[in-house]
Amino acid sequence: MGTITTNDIRNGTKLMLDGEPCTVIDNQFVRPGKGQAFSKTKVLYLLTGRTVEKTFKSGESLETADVMDTDMEYLYTDGEFWYFMDSNTFEQVSADTNAVGDNAKYLIENDKCLITLWNGNPIQVTPPNFVVLEVTDTDPGLKGDTSGGGSKAATMHTGAAVRVPLFVNIGDKLKIDTRTGEYVSRA
Repeated sequence: MGTITTNDIRNGTKLMLDGEPCTVIDNQFVRPGKGQAFSKTKVLYLLTGRTVEKTFKSGESLETADVMDTDMEYLYTDGEFWYFMDSNTFEQVSADTNAVGDNAKYLIENDKCLITLWNGNPIQVTPPNFVVLEVTDTDPGLKGDTSGGGSKAATMHTGAAVRVPLFVNIGDKLKIDTRTGEYVSRA
């Protein structure tokens, strides 16, 4: 575990705060007209999932988190845990609901995911930026029905609910952005 000054903090930087690993979501350097400069930082605690805004003095030293990001292949879920495998070492790890969170609806078997490990245990699972999902349920799109903004609700085979254009039908394969949960295009 090393140290980093507040001047070197960027979005995505992993820090240890209050004995818990966290990642920087947003960082603003503020230079007031009077007084010392400081950084307003929004951090996400990786174990609990809570988001907190912290203020640090300029030049203050912080401890970096001893976490490791590794690409792993999603294998399967047994309802309680999600299982991932490192393609190089064939080592398998299991992630619980806290680590997977809302990303469970974007996990497809054999897809590569970014797993954040702390002390050898997965604490965060990040699916690929884009996944291809099949529509299992949606209302038929009626021509001229644009009162809803030209989109309708659709349920994907993983359980994800997505707003899609009116021309999408059941059985269509769609490209979905996992960061926003929005429809991108047909696959």
